[in-house]
Amino acid sequence: MSVRRLAEPALQPAAFAFSKAKAAEVKTWIAKYPEGREQSAVIPLLMLAQEQEGWVTRAAIEHIADKLGMPYIRVLEVATFYTQFQLKPVGTRAHVQVCGTTPCMLRGSEELMDVCRSKIHHEQFHTNADGTLSWEEVECLGACVNAPMVMIFKDTYEDLTPERLAEIIDAFEAGKGDTVKPGPQIDRFYSAPQGGFTTLKDEKAVLKSTRDREAKAAAAAAPAAETVAPSNAAKPKTDAPETNPAIKSPSKVKVAPAAEQTKSVAPAVSAKAANLAEPAVEKTVKQRNGKTAKAEPVSAYKAPEASAKSSAKPSLTDKNRPAGIEKPSALDDLKLISGVGPKIEGILHSLGIYTFAQVASWKKAEREWVDGYLNFKGRIERDDWVKQAKALAKGGVAEYIRVFGKKPV
Repeated sequence: MSVRRLAEPALQPAAFAFSKAKAAEVKTWIAKYPEGREQSAVIPLLMLAQEQEGWVTRAAIEHIADKLGMPYIRVLEVATFYTQFQLKPVGTRAHVQVCGTTPCMLRGSEELMDVCRSKIHHEQFHTNADGTLSWEEVECLGACVNAPMVMIFKDTYEDLTPERLAEIIDAFEAGKGDTVKPGPQIDRFYSAPQGGFTTLKDEKAVLKSTRDREAKAAAAAAPAAETVAPSNAAKPKTDAPETNPAIKSPSKVKVAPAAEQTKSVAPAVSAKAANLAEPAVEKTVKQRNGKTAKAEPVSAYKAPEASAKSSAKPSLTDKNRPAGIEKPSALDDLKLISGVGPKIEGILHSLGIYTFAQVASWKKAEREWVDGYLNFKGRIERDDWVKQAKALAKGGVAEYIRVFGKKPV
């Protein structure tokens, strides 16, 4: 990127102030950001200054820096880095930005630049004799499928020919730029194929009523699909908590380890026989290197109880599982702990974990149990849930900020 500098002092106005209308917009933008983060509004404020003056002046940069409590150099860095900000006076009626990136270049952007050279000025960033028009070459403007294209202020004009660009420039020069329709300049709807749509011509395919009927039909077919006996092929399994059946909240079935899933398939059992231990199942005898080898026995899958009184929560027999509590009337927002989202919070609730104090009291063995249950691969230690929970339990968000120097995210 070339060095971008402010216009020479002779062109700089002595002072800058937002108009009454723009000042109201400035307040609106600053109010979008939390207390202490108002400086994040620097880019919108620079854009408002450019809309008002036509370009970003040194006085505007200093005015915005004072309003946001920023050093002048910080705002200057932003203004000179982003090429969307014009640092010198541009055409009062149109500043044409011609995309010169590869797709537009292959489709004739050089010819568009020749039009700008002949109708505006031979050099970029120079206005015409009346000061109403100017132009520049820029990088990708984001409508490659409709190349070549130009941008004038905030609107793009696509699928251009040199003749059409000349007509557009003439319209802006005459003060009639608002009569030119932005977007594709040929028979094309946005980025659809030229000549009209070729697929999804019938809106019935995407009507809500049609989707609702399909969803009801799928729901009705689901119970029948569940009765189909499983095949001997191992079911696909991922490590993601959302797709791992072992940690769904609440889990209805105790899932056998992956190794067992690939070796054996659970026989179907009735609810009455659910509590009976099944005999060990042996693998089929295989022929290896000309010798007969017998696989070691594998523990059979034990079906869960079908009783209405059976608990849907995971087994309580693991001594390292953190102790749960009855659901209190006021719950702590566990999502304030980095690494806990709505899904994980629901799983923790299914384990009886509702408060910061519970998480803060976890010993190493309990943390390892929860980490393995969530298949987090050490994330609880990396994110230091215990330290976060202690801070939140002690003083809420304010204590969290004091300890970690930032708000919970």
